[in-house]
Amino acid sequence: MEKEPMLKEILHALELHSQHIDKRFEQMDFKMDNMRTDLETKMDNVRTDLETKMDNMRANLEARMDRGFDHLGRKIDGVRTDLTETQDTTDFLLSKAAQHEKKLRHYSEPQ
Repeated sequence: MEKEPMLKEILHALELHSQHIDKRFEQMDFKMDNMRTDLETKMDNVRTDLETKMDNMRANLEARMDRGFDHLGRKIDGVRTDLTETQDTTDFLLSKAAQHEKKLRHYSEPQ
């Protein structure tokens, strides 16, 4: 009957070891959960930061493009004004040339 107490003692030692292992697994699960949560938080922060930076970059680019288009519009308006003035000058000169040609024909006619 010596075997029975020895078996009970072995079973008790195995039970204690099993409880110890279970406790270690619970601790590891807790640590892993904390690490996962921390990683998710960091990834969310990085994503938010990147989205903010991209939004800022897009807004800056839009502002620069708007300024560029405004500048280009003013430049085109200036060129349009110059072309209108050139056309007016050309029309004036053509009318003067026609007047002079008419006078020359008048003077070159036999009287």
